[in-house]
Amino acid sequence: MSEALEQVAKNKDDVAANEAALEDLFCVISSYNPDFERDLITRAYAYSKSHHKGTLRKSGEDFISHPLGTARICADLMLDSVTIAAALLHDVVEDTPSTIPEVKKLFGDEVAELVDGLTKLQKVSLKSEEEEQAENLRKMIVAMARDIRVILIKLADRTHNMRTICHLDKHKQIQKAKETLEIYAPLAHRLGIYSIKWELEDLAFAALHPRKYSELQQMVSQRRTDRESYVAMAALQLEKELNNVGIQVKIEGRAKHFYSIYTKMVRKGKEFNEIYDLTAMRVLVDTVKDCYGALGIIHSIWKPMPGRFKDYIAMPKFNMYRSLHTTVIGPQGKPLEIQIRTQKMHQTAEFGIAAHWLYKEKGSSAKSKEQAADKLAWLRQMMEWQSETDDPKEFMKTLRIDLFEEEVFVFTPKGEVISLASGSTPIDFAYAVHTDVGHHCVGAKVNNRIVPLHHTLHSGDFIEVLTSKSSHGPSRDWLNFVQTSRARNKIRQWFKKERRQDSEHIGREQLQEALRRKGLASQKIVASPEFSELTRSMGFLKTEDLYVSLGTGKTSAQQVVTRITRDMDSVPDLA
Repeated sequence: MSEALEQVAKNKDDVAANEAALEDLFCVISSYNPDFERDLITRAYAYSKSHHKGTLRKSGEDFISHPLGTARICADLMLDSVTIAAALLHDVVEDTPSTIPEVKKLFGDEVAELVDGLTKLQKVSLKSEEEEQAENLRKMIVAMARDIRVILIKLADRTHNMRTICHLDKHKQIQKAKETLEIYAPLAHRLGIYSIKWELEDLAFAALHPRKYSELQQMVSQRRTDRESYVAMAALQLEKELNNVGIQVKIEGRAKHFYSIYTKMVRKGKEFNEIYDLTAMRVLVDTVKDCYGALGIIHSIWKPMPGRFKDYIAMPKFNMYRSLHTTVIGPQGKPLEIQIRTQKMHQTAEFGIAAHWLYKEKGSSAKSKEQAADKLAWLRQMMEWQSETDDPKEFMKTLRIDLFEEEVFVFTPKGEVISLASGSTPIDFAYAVHTDVGHHCVGAKVNNRIVPLHHTLHSGDFIEVLTSKSSHGPSRDWLNFVQTSRARNKIRQWFKKERRQDSEHIGREQLQEALRRKGLASQKIVASPEFSELTRSMGFLKTEDLYVSLGTGKTSAQQVVTRITRDMDSVPDLA
């Protein structure tokens, strides 16, 4: 067959594959939303296909296969029609002559806003890779605050790209895999989308450590049959016991993911055969009451392991995750890890914040945005400190801590629950309550006992902050032990403001002294409208900014005096 005929055959195959993928997409959407906007999605597909025509991916496939794959992942998250249409269009403005006004005219305001948000996330060119990454993350945080669906599409986009990462050169694979592990997987974790988090982690792990991934995959596969039969035996026994007390239940095995197994082996310094909690079971019931009822039955038939019970129903995780966790000595004396949750909790555990867009169609988007924003208090904090942090290295460091952090749950004296990063101190707690409480903190009581301010808090602690109006503000030493980004940035902000005031005072005195040495009336000069105009002509918005520049040595007092005598029409002297 000639090369031309081979290309024609390939084109036909690609068209058939893309059409089949579109029908598959419709099938998935209709399974959870029979009333979806088929026409909108069909038009979005046709527009994207037309504008990307002739463009190939590194794999040699038509480019449209990528928007289709991204849209399919959004459908797997059971997202609304608008989001899926935007997923199909997410690259058109960046990579083709298409424009946002055109997208808006053809597909409506909501789709256009999402596409615009995604387009603005495209990379900018800055001095260093770290600055570039920090700037892109700032844009992601702002985009999340405006409409969380922008980030859901971005996560789907990254997931599809990671699935086809093998077609990139090795250097690019490592770069993308590291970025995925450092940013995108933790972001999915923060949003509670565990299905995406786990896949991204495993795909990145395979790209970064192919040999270790392959070895681990082989070891897990060798023991899979034993684990599955063990879980099936335990499930049969538990289902019978629960049915006897009238609890309807669905029990399924829960596979451990390769990256989580690998990190546990590294963290604990253990071999694969020493990791005992590979055997896990998920128990799904109808109500919260049944969750606790099932827990009681489980602990009555199998002995619970000390320190392995966690109640995330009473105290949900930051990403809305709710479940009961326990590890028991199951049949044959083997450890068995069990999660207990309702079907609704399971949906949130799989889809996280995306669950707020399930079945949402026209007219409900504004309400969904509000509900999603209310659930993500950490996002509001991120918005706050991203606008306060100028240093890219510090921003990246803080973000990584904030994305990866585990939690402790502590109480105010009134019994209100406050969630903090693991390892937090009374200072972190004080700033979580209010900035002024943090600034004026002079001591703390934990469970009615005076403790040092660097004391590590634990879940269940009752905290009382001792404050004083005569306090001179935070101590620089606090920066050595605070754990939360909020506390760290509020403390830095306070010292930055204090330094500015000191610099302003020094600069003012320097200028006055320089004017006096010239025999000029400094008070009259700096109070005149002409001096304000001169300040602006030198590039300062306010005279205070000029004083700060003088005080920090960026501008010389002699330079300012020269400008005054040269540019001001009338310069009053001391006489």
